[in-house]
Amino acid sequence: MESTGMVFTASGGQGVITTAIILARAATIFEGKNAIQSQSYGAAARGGATRADILISDGNLYYPKVEEADVFVALMQEGYDKYVNVIKPGGLMIVDPRYVTTGNVNAKILALPMYDTVVKELGKPIVYSVCVVGALIGATGICKPESAISVIETAMPPAFFDLNKQALELGITLGKEAA
Repeated sequence: MESTGMVFTASGGQGVITTAIILARAATIFEGKNAIQSQSYGAAARGGATRADILISDGNLYYPKVEEADVFVALMQEGYDKYVNVIKPGGLMIVDPRYVTTGNVNAKILALPMYDTVVKELGKPIVYSVCVVGALIGATGICKPESAISVIETAMPPAFFDLNKQALELGITLGKEAA
């Protein structure tokens, strides 16, 4: 029974919880896996460090927190500094270099310009978190793109479906090119 632990950190309002929920739902509803998703907020709902954990497995899961992350995604410096020690040696780290400067870490680091790409290509930073989902899928294959699209289609406002799909595809391309 192999499980994958992921930790996401960002500033409140960047959509990291949405990112985690999309991935957990894609894994459970559309791929038949088990997943546990949990989250914690900093002192401020917007602007403070936010953390979301996901465990995805083909087998049973018994604990809702990730103690050692196979994948660590950081979208703000404060969260990176606070949680970087959770990544397993040799794990995968995805950061947006617009917001995070990495230190000396025993991990494969992918610095992906997700925010700048979304703004340049789509002009709507509101879909930044969906681009992050795509980057993770592109870099790891944690779930099928179709599964994430199905979650987006059912869980997000229909008026934004095409924009979210484009953001997902941009992220997949960034992740695949860097992996």
